[in-house]
Amino acid sequence: MATPATDLFTLVEGPEADMPGRCEVRGSAADDAELLDAHSRAVTAVVEAIGPAVVGLRTGRPTQPGVVALGSGSGVVVAPDGYVLTNSHVVHGARGIQVSFIDGRQCEADLVGDDPASDLALIRARSAGLPYAAFGASEGLRAGQLVIAMGNPLGFSSSVSTGAVSGLGRSLRRREGRLIESVIQHTAPLNPGDSGGPLLDARGHIVGINTAIIAQAQGIGFAIPAATARWVLVELLRHGKVRRGYLGITGAERPLTRRQARALALAHPRVVEVADVDPGGPAAQAGVRVGDLILSANDHPVAGIDDLHRLLAGWPAGEGLRLRLVRAGEILDGADACGLRRTAPTLMMSLAECAGQNRYARPRRSGTTVGASCWI
Repeated sequence: MATPATDLFTLVEGPEADMPGRCEVRGSAADDAELLDAHSRAVTAVVEAIGPAVVGLRTGRPTQPGVVALGSGSGVVVAPDGYVLTNSHVVHGARGIQVSFIDGRQCEADLVGDDPASDLALIRARSAGLPYAAFGASEGLRAGQLVIAMGNPLGFSSSVSTGAVSGLGRSLRRREGRLIESVIQHTAPLNPGDSGGPLLDARGHIVGINTAIIAQAQGIGFAIPAATARWVLVELLRHGKVRRGYLGITGAERPLTRRQARALALAHPRVVEVADVDPGGPAAQAGVRVGDLILSANDHPVAGIDDLHRLLAGWPAGEGLRLRLVRAGEILDGADACGLRRTAPTLMMSLAECAGQNRYARPRRSGTTVGASCWI
């Protein structure tokens, strides 16, 4: 028997219409549903508040004479006078950068500084009085904490995804060999074009800059932590580049036998062999030679190139660095090191004017040297 029209109107009036046979969540489950609604409201509030500060980027990169490859990505406005933080791989080598805002406005942007080692870059949109997002404390993140990713995947502006922090302190290797440390791993879905967009906490603060995904996996995304982004931003604003310690050597990992490791009192059977030396670098000035084996730096064991990268990443520019070496079977340590300065047995590092030499290089030595080497 058909329901009378008056009853139909009653059924569609809303939740307050309670008639026998109605299907809905009841009891304690309704309380759980209210929690989900609260989560939805929190996400909606963040999106509405921060959405105007998230921008889309379009770039033109010349690949050969007369040919320009178009690219896209995301960014987040971090200052009202037009400063936008994004990924280095989004804008590196671009001849033109166009910024698109959520309200449909577009403007050109200029590159302020680029840091491929951290995959971060700073551009400045030719506009002012912009809404911007604030940095949060990425140091306080915990595994399981809910996060929100915003960006412009595949050209779809102001897209939103949510997930949880699934890991902290990850290491992500750049193409040129340097490690990015303390990377945030999260489960918020990312797609091409999301690179450079912000990872946000429930208060709408930037806790990371999305940078990469693993194409063969699901639910594995990575973001550069806000603490790193703040430091890089200040360096780019002040100097137009990030200054890092530079030894001026090409190193490659070399395995040792157990007997050799015991003789050198090493807890690990690997060291870094010097495969090449920059003639004008600080290592050459201090007397480091091709074939030297680096055992430690400032009493920190060196089992591979990554150990040197970690040490140099946090080392103050211009400070001295003490190396413990093996040369022709003899340990050279501080004042006893032949060829190193006896009165001040340290190796001085230069600033990052040489950072462009973070490239892979072929070692000059063969034999037991294994793997690719890269400038340090």
